[in-house]
Amino acid sequence: MSGPSQEDAPRPVARDARAVAAGILLSRIAGLVREKAIAFHLGAGLGAEAFRAALRIPNLLQNLLGDGVLSAAFVPSYSRAVAEGREEDAGRLAAAVASALLLVTGALVAIGILFAEPLTRLLTPGFPVGSAKFDLTVTLVRILTPSLGFLVLSAWALGVLSAHRRFFRAYVAPVLWNGAIIAGVTIAALRGATEVDLARAVGYGALLGAVLQFLVQLPAVVRLVRLRPGPWREVTDLPQVVRSAGAVIAGRGVVQLSAYLDLVLASLLAAGAVAAIGYAQVLYLLPVSLFGMSIAAASLPGLSTASRTDREPAAAQLADASRRVALFVLPTTVVYLALGDQVVAALYRGGAFGAAETRQVAVVLAAYSLGLIATTQSRVLQSALYSIDEARVPARVASIRVVVGTLVGVAAMLALDAWRMDAAGPVRIGDSGLAAPVLRASEQSLLRLGGAGLALGASIGAWIEFGLLRRAVRRNGLLRTDAPGWRRIVLASLAIVPGSLVGRAIATRLVMSFGDLPAVLTSGVAVLPGLLAFLIVGRSLGLEGLELPRALRPRRSR
Repeated sequence: MSGPSQEDAPRPVARDARAVAAGILLSRIAGLVREKAIAFHLGAGLGAEAFRAALRIPNLLQNLLGDGVLSAAFVPSYSRAVAEGREEDAGRLAAAVASALLLVTGALVAIGILFAEPLTRLLTPGFPVGSAKFDLTVTLVRILTPSLGFLVLSAWALGVLSAHRRFFRAYVAPVLWNGAIIAGVTIAALRGATEVDLARAVGYGALLGAVLQFLVQLPAVVRLVRLRPGPWREVTDLPQVVRSAGAVIAGRGVVQLSAYLDLVLASLLAAGAVAAIGYAQVLYLLPVSLFGMSIAAASLPGLSTASRTDREPAAAQLADASRRVALFVLPTTVVYLALGDQVVAALYRGGAFGAAETRQVAVVLAAYSLGLIATTQSRVLQSALYSIDEARVPARVASIRVVVGTLVGVAAMLALDAWRMDAAGPVRIGDSGLAAPVLRASEQSLLRLGGAGLALGASIGAWIEFGLLRRAVRRNGLLRTDAPGWRRIVLASLAIVPGSLVGRAIATRLVMSFGDLPAVLTSGVAVLPGLLAFLIVGRSLGLEGLELPRALRPRRSR
């Protein structure tokens, strides 16, 4: 049996992480354009609320059956089979996992289509039955649920490609999903569609995009691995995958249950909370996927092999991954907290999305940002535990996180839903949506801040999760006591604050001098000085990772 090819030999995590990050960056840029198109045409009203609610079902099951099971159970076992040159075993394992996913997702798709109405009642009890918002959500659930099968198969293909370190194609594929949605809503808008028809166009675009996302990965998978369908009992690595998958489904199931619970709670708040949370999550998840997920995904294959022989190299690799995540996530957190309104305006402002919606989403984003570093670091720690087949630990920790986050979130949302963020600051309006059903039935956003309470609960839960995972990693000998570079990263990130004050002053002077300018321009002016301050201070402190790309470095004269 042939051994691993030279192409599949171990290589630096930084190189793999750049490939993952490049693919994710392109897909996220496409995602930001998608969100801009949705915000422009739908704002935070009826169509946006219905789409956000309906999208939860395929997203949740994709995270549970696709990303969760495959990253924690399939990828470590498959990577070891590939690294050991067991090509036939790898092919059998890949085929068995794919067939199992097809069976499960096929049944779930049928359930989602047939029982769309009761599912909508269960997930969005705050949407009055028979209202335009409720009926549109039911329609979108039926449109979006079939995309689940293709999204899960796309995650399976990502797992195979990642094990062979073909990261870019795997992570750039969602560009097609985003592109199909952009095309759908743009074409519908050009034809003069109503808000309801625009939302349906977004749904059909998402379905088409899921198909394209899988098909673009399939040729590369077929070239890399010879799938060998056969009896599952002959797949030697399958029992380990099943054991790990069970623990992961339990843990991820709790987290996804929390996501559903957030949707249920948000539907009980004043109209607009579901849409505001969705818009804020796009920006919040950008650094999570771009930095946390990319580095964690690139580290997993190497950790899966290194941790089996000697924990010290694995611990060093984990420390390097943690530092790389912090280098980018800490300054992002400061930018979101200090300049969140500018970031939101740059992405969403325009059309049906005005200044009031910008302020509302910015507050929700700030609440999410408080847990950003904990969430991204937890991604790396989870990969370390998955690499040593300790999938049960993240599952138990997730349960604690969800309980704490939900309790805090409920208390905070009830208090904040009676407030709105006006230009002069927070203003108390009166009853929350939970206390006044008429506030939930509105087809337009009422701009309340209840969604920020749920985001605050999520952030506190994220820090609980991070602390417990860190303790588990230390107990397994994978955590180094030193933390090189962290203090310098914190100091460089804090330099963004005075820079942001200068940027705001310049942006304000431009508006006073030239009148109403495009939000992208004024926001860019406000953000740029803070980022420059971070780069200057970081370079002066000798932070690794802030070097100019090789092509842009000045050539030394001989």
